[in-house]
Amino acid sequence: MFTESERSTTPSEAELVDSLRRGDEATFRTVVNKYHSGLVRVARGYVPSTAVAEEVVQDTWLAVIKGLDSFEGRSSFKSWLFRILINKAQTRGAREARSVPVDFSLGVDDYSTELTHHSSGNRNVRFHWRIHPNAWSELPEALFDEQETRTKVEQSIEDLPAAQRLVITMRGLEGLEPAEVCDLLGISEANQRVLLHRARTQVRAKLDSHFLTSVLA
Repeated sequence: MFTESERSTTPSEAELVDSLRRGDEATFRTVVNKYHSGLVRVARGYVPSTAVAEEVVQDTWLAVIKGLDSFEGRSSFKSWLFRILINKAQTRGAREARSVPVDFSLGVDDYSTELTHHSSGNRNVRFHWRIHPNAWSELPEALFDEQETRTKVEQSIEDLPAAQRLVITMRGLEGLEPAEVCDLLGISEANQRVLLHRARTQVRAKLDSHFLTSVLA
């Protein structure tokens, strides 16, 4: 258990891992509550249903418990956790008849951005809106706090192509760093940036429509 001084501040990652290794149930519950829903969202990108994703996450937690002694801190605990999850999800997805491998190639879609690659290569990618987004600052603030809006955001993300859904979930919802996402998904920095931008563009387009309907109602 954490001492009183540790409880007064957020534990460091080393303290968190050490507490988990000692079998502290309160710490484990805290970690599960913090990451479980995000793990399910990411697993859903590899398997055909939320029910299967939940099973994958349960397997992930078991693997975490068994593998804590092997965690060496070369990556963040969060990155290590999601790596276990993705490995489990990929393995389970490969066994599911209805599963389709996640396609990280950059095709053209209705919301894609115009990209300019400079002489330095793909590392400097500039994004340009084909259709400039509406100014949300002019909307009633209460709209952003409505459960209907939060539900719309979740549904908009769920409707994205798997690759875009994975990137926006890991970057925007789970707070993983760009380099961590690239490493976990095995994609380039430029690829990750394009997928994230396309995902944000599609979600924003659907929210624009939602806000317009709400304002006019």
